[in-house]
Formats: sequence, C-alpha cells, structure tokens
Amino acid sequence: MSLETFLHNLHFDIDQISSSDWEVDWEDAPLAYKLYRGLPVVPLSLEVPLSLKEWEAPAKPDLRRIGHFLWYVFGLNQFCQSASTIGSNEQADNIMQSFRRTVPSGGALYPNELYMYLKMEDLPEGVYHYDVLHHRLVLLREGNFDSYIARALGNRCDVSACFGTVFVTTMFWKNFFKYNNFAYRLQGLDAGVVIGQLLEVAKRFGFAAGVYYQFLDRAFNHLLGLPEQEESVYAVIPLSVEPTSWFTNRSGIDGMVSASELCQEVTSIQNNFCVRSLNVKEFPMLTNINKASMLESTRSFQQMKAEERHCEGQAVALPHVKRISYDLASVCRNRYSPDMDFVSGKVSGQQLAALLQEATASCLYRNDLDAALDKRKSRVTLYACLNNVEGIPDGAYYYDSDTHSLQELNPGDHRLVLQYGMPAGNVNLFQVPLCLHVAGDKDFYKTALGYRGYRIQQMEAGMLVQRLLLAATALGMGGHPLLGFDAKTCDEIYRMESQGKTSLIQIPIGFYRARPWLRGNLIS
Repeated sequence: MSLETFLHNLHFDIDQISSSDWEVDWEDAPLAYKLYRGLPVVPLSLEVPLSLKEWEAPAKPDLRRIGHFLWYVFGLNQFCQSASTIGSNEQADNIMQSFRRTVPSGGALYPNELYMYLKMEDLPEGVYHYDVLHHRLVLLREGNFDSYIARALGNRCDVSACFGTVFVTTMFWKNFFKYNNFAYRLQGLDAGVVIGQLLEVAKRFGFAAGVYYQFLDRAFNHLLGLPEQEESVYAVIPLSVEPTSWFTNRSGIDGMVSASELCQEVTSIQNNFCVRSLNVKEFPMLTNINKASMLESTRSFQQMKAEERHCEGQAVALPHVKRISYDLASVCRNRYSPDMDFVSGKVSGQQLAALLQEATASCLYRNDLDAALDKRKSRVTLYACLNNVEGIPDGAYYYDSDTHSLQELNPGDHRLVLQYGMPAGNVNLFQVPLCLHVAGDKDFYKTALGYRGYRIQQMEAGMLVQRLLLAATALGMGGHPLLGFDAKTCDEIYRMESQGKTSLIQIPIGFYRARPWLRGNLIS
C-alpha cells in the first residue's frame, strides 16, 4: 500500500488499513508512561497549587515552578474507579480503574512523552525526560546544547534566551498494540491535545512559547537518544520569560544545516527504559510514514500564507460576549468525557457564543508555518450541527471567527444521519445539543509540506479540540472527542467538497449526568 493510499484510507476507509484478524493482547499491553532505568533523577515538588486562575508575571522559573508546570501539562491528577456499563453482570472484572491526566487520550493510552532541555540555577544544564508516574525529571544528557538546538531549528529561534525547550514525542507501540495502523491518526491528535494544554498552562505561568513543527528530526532524536523505529519527536516548543527573537525563516541567512552534520557533534546515547510488553510487534506502515515525513536539511523548511475563507450561507449573528474567565486548575480536575451520560438540555446563545469564541480565540499562537506573524489564521476550522440552541434554528453551520457569526449551510435536524455514521454507538446524539466538527484541508497541504503535513494537521486539530474541552468544562458542559464517525457523511452535511475541506474529528458537547464512580485527587 502506498503512503498516499494509506493516509486516504486512514481517514475515509479505516477497514482497509488494519488486519482483519487483529487481536489485542491486553495481558502484554505496554505501560502508559515510559520508565527509564539506572539514570540520575530529580524529584519534583508535589505541593502543586490548587488554583491557576490568576496569570503569573514573567519570571525566570526554579525547579519547583517547573514541576508545577509539568504536572498541569501532563501529570497524573486523579485515580478513578467505575463500573463498566458494557456487558455488565455485576462481577468484579467489570470494575475499571484508571489514572486520569489533565488531558484526554484515545483509549487513555497516552502515546506521547515529554522531554525538556533546561537551563536553571538549581538544576544541572541538560536534557531530561519527564517521568509522569513518579513526577520527577530523569537526566538523559548533561551539557549546554543551545547552538545544537538552534541550528536543528534552522536558526529561527534565539535558544540562548530561552530557559527551556520542550520536545513532544510519540512512542508508536503505546497505542499501536490496540489500534493497529489507525494509531497513526490518533498519535498526531494526542500530540496536539498535549501541545494545546501546554500553551494554555504556559500562559498561566508567564512563559512565552512557540511551536516548531519543522526541524531536523534525526538531530533531535539523536540528542534525546530515541530509537527512531520506536519513538520520534513530533514538535519542539522553546519557552522563555525574556524578550526572545522568533523568526519564521532564517535558514537562508545563516546557511543550511543537515541532520547528519549535527548528529556528528554529540555522542550517541542508548539509555535503558521499560515498556513492559514482552512481544512488541512490528508496525512498518507507521515507521515508513514517519521516515517519509522526516526533514534532513533546513532547506526543506516552508512557510504558508494565510488563507482567505469563503463560506456561502445565511449569516446568523452571535451575541457579543467577553472571554471566559476560569480557573484552569479547577477545569482540569472537572473535565469529563460523557458517552451515554449526556442528558438533553437547552444551550443559550450566550453559552454557544462563549464556547466558540474562547476555543478559536486561543487558537492563534506563534508557530513556524505562518509566513507573517501578524496575519496568523488557523488552518483548522469549526463546523457545528446545532439542536435545541436558544434563538438559532436547528441546522448545520460554519463558524466564522473573524465576524463571530454562524453561516447556515444545511438547515434541519441531522442527528439521525450523524448517529448512523457512528459504528460504535457509544454516544446518544439525540441527547446532545452541539455536535462540533474540526475541519481542515482535504489534502493536508501535501504540496507544501509533504507527508509531514498530515501529522501537523492532526496536531493542530488536537490543539483546537483541547481548547474546546477546556471552554466546555468552564461552561458546565462536557465533550467527548470521537474518531468513530463517517467523515464522508459529515462532509456532505456541511457541503465541504467545494471548499476542499474534510471533517477531522467529531466532538459532541452538552450537559451530562456523571456515571457513578469513585474519584480521588492525587494531590492535597
């Protein structure tokens, strides 16, 4: 199967990409977190602040503050126990136990890992892994790597002025063991959710951040000591509190750099780590698409012009509302993903306006794709099938964030069609007033970005999903991101074909009655 066919089927015909006889070996499942062995560790403070309502002033962080930052980005925050509603016969094996994090993940498998290059007074300079289970840093490589990281980014960031750089990686096996090749789609979305959370937490801590999607992959994998057939860097995020130079393109000024040149500058490392699985199967499609997505030279870095969007349809003005003010810590604790727990309820026009405005307003962020920083536009957009929304007729709409209005595309009740498009049937859409769809370019900008464009698009979709979930929780609602839906059907409802767009992920949002469960916070 060609890579282009693989990506097409991954979105429109998932039965074609996975083995029909695939069986999940739960007894040999990998851990949801990576554990290094035999390396120096630095414990992080467990006295995590219980509120993140006020934004902190920019200040150079210490180890304590970094620990709080990492915990709210990716830490384990709750232990939960609930009874399965599927095939329940009141036996003990229907009890489900899980550790919840501040972000959701497909199947709660968390294929992503966080690494940090840190320069602080109370910590040796070097590259660290965030050990989620023990809430600590593991030292992988000591030393100053400002020049190395800057050149691997194409000299587009003044890394010397940054106190740290975050590397978001993906471990392929961590969700391939369950989802087979469909894992590739999930991995990009999950990485985007983590990045979206990181940017929101960074604002609360007074950190300036920018996301780099284009970099020399092998150089960073080499720096972190990652076996590329198992794990690879997906995004690089420098953090600073001082005025820092961010450039969209300086490679042509400072000369081209290749990954092979950089890899020769530092010695290779092979650290011992545990994944628990005894039988790690091969996943050639994932490794092939990852290899095809890699950039070997800074000459390959691209920028993209902001697109003008036009969507035909009757405009429905939304109420002017203020940005939602909420305590991020409380929202992280209260986030809930209903499935059969949705209950019918009317959404006010104010609530809908606040949800859409908050999610999209926070989507404008510093990145290395936009050719002009002052003309940034999101490459992913929001569509919605609305029912029982005060003052707005039932129908399918496009949300125009520039004018803060809805464009009516297809009037009527589309819930039955959407429900038929969900093979799992784990959400009753007739109880859901808002069924949102994040949409993007059908060809994932492959002309400009190649196969890398697919995972970038999925990451940007995941970022928008996380902001939707945060805004929905702040408004007293819940959202359940779903990939088990018929993208073709949704595209037809919104008449996206003429726009060259497609639905990337479906998020029912509404009110809910939480299922009976035991839930305990992991901090006091």
